[in-house]
Amino acid sequence: MATTTCYSSSSLILISSLLILAFAIPSTQAVLSQEQEVRDTTGKKLFAGTKYYMVPANEVGGLALGPNRHSYCPLGVVHNEYEDDQGMPVKFFPLDSKKGRVRISTDLNIMFDITKPECGDTTIWKLSPYDYEAERYFVTAGGTEGNPGCGTRKNWFKIEKYEDAYKLSFCPSVCKEKKVGLCVDLGIYVEGNGVRRLALSSEPFKIKFKKVYA
Repeated sequence: MATTTCYSSSSLILISSLLILAFAIPSTQAVLSQEQEVRDTTGKKLFAGTKYYMVPANEVGGLALGPNRHSYCPLGVVHNEYEDDQGMPVKFFPLDSKKGRVRISTDLNIMFDITKPECGDTTIWKLSPYDYEAERYFVTAGGTEGNPGCGTRKNWFKIEKYEDAYKLSFCPSVCKEKKVGLCVDLGIYVEGNGVRRLALSSEPFKIKFKKVYA
């Protein structure tokens, strides 16, 4: 004989409510994935190989290449502080890219997308040798793309969430053979002549990303 199960009206309402919530609330993994994706100024996801302007969140201007401190080459990464200057377009090449997306805390190469770079160097960012006069490391051009490992760790940077925008850091995870202890934000070092250079700093440079449509 078949058994008939009876539910009270209150039980049916509770079961229905739980089913609605199960479908309405996104999974924790999905929410986490969205939070890890870097977004541009319009809220769209950043994609590897796509051109963006890297602009300060609270200032004017943008990042570009300029003469180095002690010799013209290799060119250094500088902040041009002009209202109508968004800097030079950059492209990102993440080591770990899911469906081409750029995510926070992921090792990546950064490259200025210009057709005729000066000095004959690549436009991929790298950390320069230590500058004893300024007592810090600066970011310059002349890096190499890909080939992750201890020998290329100076070419890898990360994008991190910072307040309502983002910041850059040098905290490479590509060197598996030995632990690399250096893990520092990128900020702006202002020289006596007013040149604003990107360097390792305790004060992060707060940035946003604007997609290049031209």
